[in-house]
Amino acid sequence: MTISTPVSAAAGRQQRRRSVVWPVLAALVSLPVAVLSLFRAVPVEWPTVVVQLLSFTPWLVIPAGTALLLAVVGRRRWLVWLTAALLGVQLLWLFPLDHGRSTSDAGTQAVPLTVMNINSEFGQADAAEIVRLVRENGVALLTVQEHSRGLEDRLAAAGLSALLPNRISDPTDDGGGSAVYSAHRMEAVGVVPDTPFQMPVVRVSVEGSGTTAVLEVANVHALPPVDVRVGQWRSDLAAVAGLAARPGNRLLIGDFNATYDHAEFRELLDGGPDGRKMVDVGMAAGMRLVPTWPMEGPLLPGIAIDHVVTSPGIAGSGYAVQRIPGTDHAAVRATLAVPAG
Repeated sequence: MTISTPVSAAAGRQQRRRSVVWPVLAALVSLPVAVLSLFRAVPVEWPTVVVQLLSFTPWLVIPAGTALLLAVVGRRRWLVWLTAALLGVQLLWLFPLDHGRSTSDAGTQAVPLTVMNINSEFGQADAAEIVRLVRENGVALLTVQEHSRGLEDRLAAAGLSALLPNRISDPTDDGGGSAVYSAHRMEAVGVVPDTPFQMPVVRVSVEGSGTTAVLEVANVHALPPVDVRVGQWRSDLAAVAGLAARPGNRLLIGDFNATYDHAEFRELLDGGPDGRKMVDVGMAAGMRLVPTWPMEGPLLPGIAIDHVVTSPGIAGSGYAVQRIPGTDHAAVRATLAVPAG
C-alpha cells in the first residue's frame, strides 16, 4: 500500500491534466471561429481587415468541426453543445436555405446560352486556352476583365473571332479594360456609373429555335477591398446592385471581388426585381467551396469572388470552374435558359 498509493495519486493527476487539455484545446480552436462568426453575423461596414477575413468564412467549417471533436473527447457537455452550435452556424452559412433560386415558368419558351467569364490579370491569360474552352464548351458569350490590347490580338490570332464574331471592347494596360465577345448580335447600352474599372452594359439578342430572347449583360469588375479602397468597393457593388432591380432578363457576370459572406454582396442578391432574389448560379449549384481565386501567387485558402448572377426568371445549369494559365483567376462558366420575348 505504501508503494501503490503514490503511483495511483500520480496517475490520477495525469488523468486530470489530460481531462483539462482537451476542453482547453477546444476552446482555443473555437475562439477565432466565434470572433469571425460575430463579424459575419452582424451586417455593418466593417474595416478592411475584417472584410478580407470574411472572404474565408466557408473554411471555418474545418476548425469548427475540429473544436467539436476536441470537446467530445474532453467530455464537457456544455462545451460540446457550444461547439456543435458553432459548427451548425458554419454549415448554415455554407449551405444557406434562403439563397436565390430560379423561378422560371416551366411553360415559358427559353433560349439556351452558355456564358463564360475570365479576369485575365492584366491581359496575361493564355489566349489559346480561353479559345479552346470557348470552342469545346459551346460558349456563346465571353466576358473579360483586365482586358489588354495584347490579349485581344492573341485571342484573334487563336481564332476567337470565328467563334464569337461580335465584340465590344475597350482594352487598357492598367487593369481597367474590359471586353464582351458574343456569337449573337449585341449593342452597348451604357456603363455602370462612378467605378474606377470599366463595367460596360450590353444588350444581347439571343437567337435559337426560331425565337429570340433579349438579355442585358453587365461585365462586372469591382475594385478589390484593400487599403483605403474599401469604400469604393462598397460603392461599386452598390452601383451593380442598382442594375439588379431592373425588370427583364439580366446577367451580372465577372469579378465582384466579393463572396456570399460579405453583406454587401448579399444585399446585391436580395435586390432583384419585385423584391425577389437574384440567383448566384454557382451557389445554386452547391459550389461554395470551389474557389475562383487565387489560382497562383499567395498560398491562401481559395475563395469564390467571380460570379454568374442572373435575374430570377433565368434558369442556370452546368456551372463549372476551370483554371486558365497566366492568370490568378479561374474561368467560371454556366448554361442559362433565357426566357424568350
